[in-house]
Amino acid sequence: MFAISDPHVDGLRKLLCFEPRGHADMYGGFLTEPDDEGAHLGVLFWHKDGFSTACGHGTIALGVWAVQSGLVEPDPSGVTDVRIDVPSGRVTARVHAAGGQITGVDFVSVPSYRLHEQVGISTSRGELAVDISFGGATYAHLDASSIGLGVVPENYTELIAIGREIKWLLNDTPYSAHPLDDRLSGIYGTILFEDLGVDDAGNPHQRNVTVFADGEVDRSPCGSGTCSRVAVLASDGVLQPGRRLVHDSIVGTRFVARVAGEQTVAGRRAFLPEVTGMAFRTGRHTFEIDSEDSLGEGFVLR
Repeated sequence: MFAISDPHVDGLRKLLCFEPRGHADMYGGFLTEPDDEGAHLGVLFWHKDGFSTACGHGTIALGVWAVQSGLVEPDPSGVTDVRIDVPSGRVTARVHAAGGQITGVDFVSVPSYRLHEQVGISTSRGELAVDISFGGATYAHLDASSIGLGVVPENYTELIAIGREIKWLLNDTPYSAHPLDDRLSGIYGTILFEDLGVDDAGNPHQRNVTVFADGEVDRSPCGSGTCSRVAVLASDGVLQPGRRLVHDSIVGTRFVARVAGEQTVAGRRAFLPEVTGMAFRTGRHTFEIDSEDSLGEGFVLR
């Protein structure tokens, strides 16, 4: 957590996130040494507005990268565990392969639990009620149908606006306090979800858009957000033992999640989510800064 307060680290984050190298929804991470020999690597995730305590899809991507790059030797069984230290704890990316090809990644997250149920808030769209849940980061959950919206690209601007508003209404209130570690306090984002019923196997099926930081949108179904969602649905009895949450994003990508175990955290019923997804390499990049470039350190317009 010390790196978060380092101005040099923060300057490098801005250099990579801001235009012209990045954009308003840019996301990434700095690799670090693990906390101890029990993990393969550590990571400090970042975005346009700062740093993240966890990132599920980033964990999946790092699992793929660690095996493909040779940092972690593939297990002959076809299942390789990559242990990663993130600010909110230690997570495991379980990388599955067949015939030398990676086919998917499960990540086992930190214990996830609901903090508050149906918190009433006054918004520009009227009185609303949200659940607040921790899944490596703390999220407010709003049923998009309660404001007459579906989670579809056509509603992108409206979804961002209300998601951003809810976050800032709750961020500095007691509802955002983490029960054990104040460094994890604060509302990281708002999950606007749409209930799509159940699939052919009886699994709950939902679509979501996660609006995090200051109006950024997750293109994936959001890994830590999915863990947070698992905690709410399992607490409500919607996600029953043996069932999986089929969780889609606003662009049609999908995670599948289940409860891998239970424990008690700070007097609360907590769930160990296991989320399955995939990540793909898109390239290798070299970034440069010209000493004569007046915009060399970057800029953002949103």
